Amino acid sequence: MSWIWIFLHLILLIFQLPTSKSSSISDLFDIWCREYGKSYTYQEKEHRLKVFEKNYEYVIQHNANANSSYTLSLNAFADLSNQEFKAKYLGLSTSANDLLIRLNSDSVEIEGQNLVEESEIPTSVDWRKEGAVTGVKDQGSCGACWAFSTTGAVEGINKIVTGSLISLSEQELIDCDKSYNDGCGGGLMDYAYEFIIKNRGIDTEKDYPYRGRDGTCNKDKLKRHVVTIDSYVDIPSKNEKKLQQAVATQPVSVGICGSDSSFQLYSRGIFTGPCSTSLDHAVLIVGYDSKDGKDYWIVKNSWGKSWGMDGYMHMLRNSGNGEGVCGINMLPSYPIKTSSNPPPSPTPGPIKCNIFTYCSSGETCCCARRLLGICINWRCCEAESAICCEDHRHCCPHDYPICDTERNVCLKRIGNSTLVKELGKNNFSTRFPPDTIL
Repeated sequence: MSWIWIFLHLILLIFQLPTSKSSSISDLFDIWCREYGKSYTYQEKEHRLKVFEKNYEYVIQHNANANSSYTLSLNAFADLSNQEFKAKYLGLSTSANDLLIRLNSDSVEIEGQNLVEESEIPTSVDWRKEGAVTGVKDQGSCGACWAFSTTGAVEGINKIVTGSLISLSEQELIDCDKSYNDGCGGGLMDYAYEFIIKNRGIDTEKDYPYRGRDGTCNKDKLKRHVVTIDSYVDIPSKNEKKLQQAVATQPVSVGICGSDSSFQLYSRGIFTGPCSTSLDHAVLIVGYDSKDGKDYWIVKNSWGKSWGMDGYMHMLRNSGNGEGVCGINMLPSYPIKTSSNPPPSPTPGPIKCNIFTYCSSGETCCCARRLLGICINWRCCEAESAICCEDHRHCCPHDYPICDTERNVCLKRIGNSTLVKELGKNNFSTRFPPDTIL
């Protein structure tokens, strides 16, 4: 079935009330499942269909309002209730204690030294056009939005200062930044900036790739300081003019409330709410503009390209409320960088399994045989940061971390769906070189 047919069919079903509602909703749900690669058990599917129908009705009701400046759609989250959505896809942690770091940290500056002068603030800015924004990423069901907001801001200022756009490692922040942040359990951008400063840099996403779950800190990669920052700035809360001035200078991290149903199912247009100002999600402002008399922020999210406008949202600016729509003016911050990055690290050498056994760079050591709890036989998986399967014969790539050796596949769960990769495919090879025995 072509994507054009699916798109046209969805449009007809969304904007025309069905004659036979139950059968049409069921048909639409089946099309939606195929589009997003979702599969369920029979009982689970019945439940998900009911949730989908409620979201369908919510979308229909909202889109019937001709005065709304934005539309909703049955996006990848349309099979989740709002409570389920809140539990899986947010992750900004703020409390009275968290806010103390904004006042007491030695790394915080009152204002960036290179801010655009207020008299020279342009009417519109889009840092994507300047090449200072990496592609939209997907945090999955790991509540690490704070890490994606942090890396996005650091990627932006690094491009502005050095001319190089480098995608940075959220997984390093999830695994290693444990002083205050809690990986997939939530965190705050200020703490992440502190971590990068104290660690004297952060590794690349390519070298320390995203897994979408908490893991053990890789101490070797922690030492790879590819991009550095010098300090960071906390913009005063509810000061939208200062926020605009900062965004005119570089991409800026912000906290928002992203838990309302209208945010969950957002499709396109200038988002005006309704939404709370209880901050529970972190995003990145990459610019601003105006349309039809409405000012808006250009917001980069971390829920993949299937949400919003290819992963972006336009959110109302100059709303007349100091807190801003969804609290966007309440917790803005951005990193400061004036110095160059350290020289590239030497080309990685062999990976050490133990004092006698090594694997090549880009491979993973996997134990093939144990005796009394000690590995006596090592094999090399031809994938970096791979998952070693419990059968001691296979491995799975880091982004498909669940081994199912009975079916000869590697699995990845995203929300309520499971994606599959077959074992033994080129880039996901499970072929090992001959045994290396102690």
